[in-house]
Amino acid sequence: MGAAGGGYRCVECNREAPELYRDYQRGVLRIAICKSCQKPVDKYIEYDPVIILINAILCKTQVYRHILFNTKINIHGKLCIFCLLCEAYLRWLQLQDSSQNTDPDDLIRYAKEWDFYRMFGIASLEQTAYLTGIFTALWLARPESLKTKSDFILLLKALLLSSYGKLLLIPAVIWEHDYTPLCLKLIKLFVLTSNSQAIRVTLNLSQKLTLLAILSGLILENGVVYLFQRMGWNV
Repeated sequence: MGAAGGGYRCVECNREAPELYRDYQRGVLRIAICKSCQKPVDKYIEYDPVIILINAILCKTQVYRHILFNTKINIHGKLCIFCLLCEAYLRWLQLQDSSQNTDPDDLIRYAKEWDFYRMFGIASLEQTAYLTGIFTALWLARPESLKTKSDFILLLKALLLSSYGKLLLIPAVIWEHDYTPLCLKLIKLFVLTSNSQAIRVTLNLSQKLTLLAILSGLILENGVVYLFQRMGWNV
């Protein structure tokens, strides 16, 4: 008998597999072997979560397949909201540093609170534009890769999960030093790299097409940023 009801992928060759392991009772488990590449379907089911996280940070294709196809992680929505809160907090903090207003008046406090909500809304719109750019580029370049609703949902989940690097924004602010701007750029680069790997693994696309999708997302996101700046908003 298998781990659950099918729909798995071999982490090595990306072929579908009916099961991840067989349970022979009394704690005896045997990892399934892929019929295509003759390697374990998913070696990561025996790995410690810390090792899996390290492999994810290294953007290994196999661990991305393990997370996206062979686990039932369902935290992408909460993770997205938390990442947006981190980004909004960073922008709000930078806005407060530039204002230099120490007036304790209640109206000022309310204005500062409203600024945080505004930053959250802006960050959400930019994220939406980025994702829209990616989906649009992929749909135009390879429409067969996103032919069903489940394809869209799986790719959205992959992109949101692979954006976990944004959580590093908070430590970058807490441990503030002269190199914070460089740290923020490196975090952005890491998130883009993770997103690129997630697209490749989910849709099995070439690196060239994946980079084109990421670039399209960035162009649309920067277009939204430019629009906000033209409106006189601090973003």
